Amino acid sequence: MMSIDDFLLRFDEEPGYLDFARVGPLSRASIEEERALDELLSRARFGSLESLMDQNSRFQSAAGKLTGFKPEQIVFQSNTSIGLMQVAFGLKGKVLISPAEFPSGPFALVRAAAAMGKVEPQWLETDFAGVTASAIRKQLSKDTAAVALSLVDFRTGRLADLESIREVIGDRLLIVDGIQGFTAVDVDYRLVDVLATGGQKWARAGWGTGLLALSDRALEAVRPVLSGFNATDVLPMPMDSVPDHAKGAKAFQQSNPSPIAQARFAAAMEEIAEVGVGAIASRVLENSAKLIELADEFGIRVVSPRDDKQRAGIVSLEPGPTEFTALVVSLHNHGVTATSRGSSIRLSAHATTSEETVGMLRAALESFTLTAGR
Repeated sequence: MMSIDDFLLRFDEEPGYLDFARVGPLSRASIEEERALDELLSRARFGSLESLMDQNSRFQSAAGKLTGFKPEQIVFQSNTSIGLMQVAFGLKGKVLISPAEFPSGPFALVRAAAAMGKVEPQWLETDFAGVTASAIRKQLSKDTAAVALSLVDFRTGRLADLESIREVIGDRLLIVDGIQGFTAVDVDYRLVDVLATGGQKWARAGWGTGLLALSDRALEAVRPVLSGFNATDVLPMPMDSVPDHAKGAKAFQQSNPSPIAQARFAAAMEEIAEVGVGAIASRVLENSAKLIELADEFGIRVVSPRDDKQRAGIVSLEPGPTEFTALVVSLHNHGVTATSRGSSIRLSAHATTSEETVGMLRAALESFTLTAGR
């Protein structure tokens, strides 16, 4: 096992970075993996490329350890949105989903409904509490086939209560967009039927990395519409016929994935498994709590949950309408990287967030209070 302190030494982001919910600076493990395989590919020495072709099983094994899914239930995808699109196009029936989810889910369902006519979005009405078991219970219908939601809300950072939601929906499919929580929150993915996530944010494996994991029940219910030439168990690959798709998650492959992207993702997940998601999640909560404390100290409204059981690494601030621009400018001037959207400013801290970064945020807020004339 690796200690959390040793794990933190494997990252090199500059102080001031509070934007992991947008993209996570690469882990050293992922960088080293890509450099090694790029060098191998650049020379293409006789017999050397076979190690590239072995990355799929390595990726499945690493993903299985973090999710609890069996390797054959996991397939590499280039991003979260592609995984959700695969599922939406293969589903039948009504899917309960909030229109306030990150657009990947709603877009996938609406596009699939228009193109295939087999799936139908069932729009979930929510209040300030977000997607909860209570809201879902009130709006479930007998013909609801599945419920789709985000593990962590991209706006507020609210962590979904998967256990309560699973209890409410029974044997309906539970489809989870895990991108804002994967490897940063410690949850039981065995409660989930479909997990789609990417590796470019909290897992810090870079763009072009993702996974789609499907339970046996999901594999029965979701038709692999976008099933490519390598999504079959027939070997050698036939050149004069189109055999049926594979029985497991492999059926959702579209083409040969990048083995270098798979290696980057696998290396990041292997290191995370070695230190333990629980240790990382604990440090993420500690660091995000520091951001909330600073916002409170300077009188800036926090719209993210404060209960550790309900939050992850995202802290969303809503300054007054006349103060929004001043706060954005102050963050920029003090070298604090964050995301501003609409009327909110989203800060997101990881386990690696340093005291220097917290100090830079404090300086930005001090400057903001002077500019705003508080």
